Amino acid sequence: MIAVIDYGMGNLRSVSKAIEHVGGSVVVTDNLLKIKDAKGVVLPGVGAFKDAVRNLKDRGLWEVIIEEVKEGKPFLGICLGLHLLFEVGYEFGRTEGLGIVKGEVVRFELPSEYKIPHMGWNRIKIQKKSEFLKDVRDGEFFYFVHSYYVKPKEKDVVLTLTDYGIDFVSSIEKDNIIATQFHPEKSQKAGLKLLKNFIEIVKKGV
Repeated sequence: MIAVIDYGMGNLRSVSKAIEHVGGSVVVTDNLLKIKDAKGVVLPGVGAFKDAVRNLKDRGLWEVIIEEVKEGKPFLGICLGLHLLFEVGYEFGRTEGLGIVKGEVVRFELPSEYKIPHMGWNRIKIQKKSEFLKDVRDGEFFYFVHSYYVKPKEKDVVLTLTDYGIDFVSSIEKDNIIATQFHPEKSQKAGLKLLKNFIEIVKKGV
Protein backbone atom coordinates (compact mmCIF):
# COMPACT_ATOMS: atom_id res chain seq x y z
CA MET A 1 0.00 0.00 0.00
CA ILE A 2 1.22 3.49 -0.94
CA ALA A 3 -0.01 6.41 1.17
CA VAL A 4 -0.73 9.65 -0.72
CA ILE A 5 -0.62 12.31 1.99
CA ASP A 6 -3.70 14.52 2.13
CA TYR A 7 -2.92 17.93 3.63
CA GLY A 8 -5.56 19.91 1.79
CA MET A 9 -3.37 20.98 -1.14
CA GLY A 10 -2.79 19.28 -4.43
CA ASN A 11 -4.31 17.12 -7.10
CA LEU A 12 -4.69 14.07 -4.88
CA ARG A 13 -7.23 12.33 -7.07
CA SER A 14 -5.18 12.49 -10.27
CA VAL A 15 -2.04 11.30 -8.46
CA SER A 16 -3.80 8.38 -6.78
CA LYS A 17 -5.64 7.39 -9.97
CA ALA A 18 -2.40 7.44 -11.97
CA ILE A 19 -0.67 5.17 -9.43
CA GLU A 20 -3.65 2.80 -9.45
CA HIS A 21 -3.63 2.82 -13.27
CA VAL A 22 -0.13 1.32 -13.30
CA GLY A 23 -0.89 -1.33 -10.70
CA GLY A 24 -0.33 0.41 -7.37
CA SER A 25 -2.50 0.06 -4.29
CA VAL A 26 -3.23 3.53 -2.87
CA VAL A 27 -4.79 5.17 0.15
CA VAL A 28 -5.28 8.96 0.22
CA THR A 29 -5.01 9.87 3.88
CA ASP A 30 -3.97 12.23 6.65
CA ASN A 31 -4.17 9.40 9.21
CA LEU A 32 -0.80 8.93 10.92
CA LEU A 33 -1.25 5.18 11.46
CA LYS A 34 -2.14 4.58 7.81
CA ILE A 35 0.91 6.55 6.71
CA LYS A 36 3.14 4.55 9.07
CA ASP A 37 1.65 1.25 7.88
CA ALA A 38 2.17 2.10 4.20
CA LYS A 39 5.11 0.61 2.28
CA GLY A 40 5.70 3.88 0.42
CA VAL A 41 4.71 7.53 0.76
CA VAL A 42 3.79 10.15 -1.85
CA LEU A 43 3.69 13.86 -0.99
CA PRO A 44 2.04 15.76 -3.86
CA GLY A 45 1.10 19.41 -3.79
CA VAL A 46 0.01 22.47 -5.69
CA GLY A 47 0.07 25.95 -4.17
CA ALA A 48 2.22 28.08 -1.90
CA PHE A 49 5.09 26.77 0.23
CA LYS A 50 4.02 28.74 3.30
CA ASP A 51 0.43 27.44 3.20
CA ALA A 52 1.64 23.88 2.75
CA VAL A 53 3.92 24.10 5.80
CA ARG A 54 1.04 25.42 7.89
CA ASN A 55 -1.37 22.73 6.70
CA LEU A 56 1.08 19.90 7.36
CA LYS A 57 1.75 21.16 10.87
CA ASP A 58 -1.93 21.81 11.60
CA ARG A 59 -2.79 18.23 10.62
CA GLY A 60 0.07 16.75 12.66
CA LEU A 61 1.79 15.42 9.54
CA TRP A 62 5.09 17.31 9.79
CA GLU A 63 6.91 14.95 12.14
CA VAL A 64 5.56 11.75 10.63
CA ILE A 65 7.01 12.69 7.23
CA ILE A 66 10.44 13.26 8.76
CA GLU A 67 10.20 9.99 10.70
CA GLU A 68 9.13 7.88 7.73
CA VAL A 69 11.91 9.30 5.55
CA LYS A 70 14.50 8.66 8.26
CA GLU A 71 13.30 5.08 8.57
CA GLY A 72 14.13 4.52 4.91
CA LYS A 73 10.64 4.21 3.51
CA PRO A 74 10.44 4.91 -0.25
CA PHE A 75 9.25 8.50 -0.63
CA LEU A 76 8.09 10.39 -3.72
CA GLY A 77 7.57 14.16 -3.65
CA ILE A 78 5.79 15.88 -6.54
CA CYS A 79 6.09 19.63 -7.32
CA LEU A 80 5.37 21.33 -3.99
CA GLY A 81 6.18 17.96 -2.41
CA LEU A 82 9.74 18.45 -3.76
CA HIS A 83 9.99 22.00 -2.44
CA LEU A 84 8.89 21.06 1.07
CA LEU A 85 11.85 18.69 1.49
CA PHE A 86 14.28 21.63 1.47
CA GLU A 87 15.49 23.83 4.31
CA VAL A 88 13.81 27.09 3.33
CA GLY A 89 11.42 28.61 0.78
CA TYR A 90 10.79 32.30 -0.02
CA GLU A 91 7.22 32.34 -1.37
CA PHE A 92 5.27 35.02 0.57
CA GLY A 93 8.20 35.45 2.95
CA ARG A 94 10.87 33.16 4.33
CA THR A 95 9.50 29.84 5.60
CA GLU A 96 11.42 26.87 6.94
CA GLY A 97 10.81 23.56 5.19
CA LEU A 98 11.28 20.00 6.37
CA GLY A 99 15.07 20.35 6.07
CA ILE A 100 15.51 16.78 4.82
CA VAL A 101 17.50 18.00 1.81
CA LYS A 102 20.01 20.84 2.16
CA GLY A 103 19.25 23.87 0.03
CA GLU A 104 16.55 26.41 -0.76
CA VAL A 105 13.54 27.08 -2.98
CA VAL A 106 13.77 30.30 -5.00
CA ARG A 107 11.72 32.14 -7.61
CA PHE A 108 12.70 32.20 -11.27
CA GLU A 109 14.50 35.41 -12.23
CA LEU A 110 14.49 35.22 -16.02
CA PRO A 111 14.61 37.47 -19.10
CA SER A 112 11.24 38.89 -20.14
CA GLU A 113 10.80 36.40 -23.01
CA TYR A 114 10.38 33.62 -20.45
CA LYS A 115 6.93 33.50 -18.91
CA ILE A 116 6.52 32.79 -15.21
CA PRO A 117 5.13 30.39 -14.17
CA HIS A 118 7.03 27.90 -16.25
CA MET A 119 4.08 25.97 -17.64
CA GLY A 120 3.83 23.15 -20.16
CA TRP A 121 6.01 20.42 -21.59
CA ASN A 122 9.78 20.44 -21.25
CA ARG A 123 12.68 18.01 -21.49
CA ILE A 124 14.72 16.39 -18.75
CA LYS A 125 18.49 15.94 -18.90
CA ILE A 126 19.46 12.87 -16.89
CA GLN A 127 22.42 13.42 -14.56
CA LYS A 128 22.84 9.98 -12.97
CA LYS A 129 21.51 6.43 -13.12
CA SER A 130 18.39 5.62 -11.17
CA GLU A 131 15.84 2.82 -10.87
CA PHE A 132 13.23 5.57 -10.95
CA LEU A 133 14.30 6.48 -14.50
CA LYS A 134 14.40 2.91 -15.80
CA ASP A 135 13.32 2.81 -19.47
CA VAL A 136 12.91 6.61 -19.57
CA ARG A 137 15.05 8.25 -22.23
CA ASP A 138 17.28 11.27 -21.79
CA GLY A 139 15.46 14.24 -23.31
CA GLU A 140 11.99 12.88 -22.50
CA PHE A 141 9.21 15.46 -22.08
CA PHE A 142 7.32 16.00 -18.82
CA TYR A 143 4.67 18.48 -17.73
CA PHE A 144 5.58 21.44 -15.50
CA VAL A 145 3.67 24.18 -13.66
CA HIS A 146 5.79 26.26 -11.26
CA SER A 147 7.27 29.67 -10.47
CA TYR A 148 9.85 28.44 -7.94
CA TYR A 149 12.61 25.87 -8.23
CA VAL A 150 14.99 24.07 -5.87
CA LYS A 151 18.69 24.80 -5.42
CA PRO A 152 20.29 21.84 -3.61
CA LYS A 153 23.57 22.40 -1.79
CA GLU A 154 24.64 18.82 -2.49
CA LYS A 155 25.14 18.32 -6.23
CA ASP A 156 25.07 14.52 -5.96
CA VAL A 157 21.31 14.58 -5.21
CA VAL A 158 20.52 16.04 -8.66
CA LEU A 159 18.76 13.44 -10.79
CA THR A 160 17.65 15.57 -13.76
CA LEU A 161 18.04 19.11 -15.03
CA THR A 162 15.71 21.07 -17.31
CA ASP A 163 16.45 24.14 -19.42
CA TYR A 164 14.15 27.12 -19.00
CA GLY A 165 16.41 30.14 -19.47
CA ILE A 166 18.67 28.42 -16.93
CA ASP A 167 19.40 24.80 -16.16
CA PHE A 168 17.27 24.19 -13.08
CA VAL A 169 16.95 21.01 -11.01
CA SER A 170 13.84 19.16 -12.18
CA SER A 171 14.22 16.07 -9.98
CA ILE A 172 16.35 14.78 -7.13
CA GLU A 173 17.21 11.42 -5.60
CA LYS A 174 18.82 10.94 -2.20
CA ASP A 175 18.83 7.52 -0.53
CA ASN A 176 15.13 6.55 -0.28
CA ILE A 177 13.89 9.99 -1.42
CA ILE A 178 12.82 10.78 -4.98
CA ALA A 179 11.15 14.07 -5.84
CA THR A 180 10.17 15.74 -9.11
CA GLN A 181 9.42 19.33 -10.09
CA PHE A 182 7.30 18.08 -12.98
CA HIS A 183 4.01 16.21 -12.62
CA PRO A 184 4.29 12.51 -13.55
CA GLU A 185 0.52 12.13 -13.20
CA LYS A 186 0.03 14.76 -15.95
CA SER A 187 2.86 13.54 -18.18
CA GLN A 188 1.07 10.77 -20.06
CA LYS A 189 3.02 7.61 -20.95
CA ALA A 190 6.43 8.76 -19.65
CA GLY A 191 4.94 9.94 -16.36
CA LEU A 192 3.07 6.68 -15.85
CA LYS A 193 6.32 4.83 -16.45
CA LEU A 194 7.96 6.77 -13.62
CA LEU A 195 5.09 5.96 -11.27
CA LYS A 196 5.35 2.29 -12.21
CA ASN A 197 9.08 2.43 -11.47
CA PHE A 198 8.31 3.94 -8.07
CA ILE A 199 5.89 1.09 -7.34
CA GLU A 200 8.69 -1.38 -8.14
CA ILE A 201 11.02 0.49 -5.78
CA VAL A 202 8.35 0.29 -3.05
CA LYS A 203 7.96 -3.46 -3.63
CA LYS A 204 11.70 -4.01 -3.29
CA GLY A 205 12.06 -1.72 -0.27
CA VAL A 206 15.20 0.34 0.22
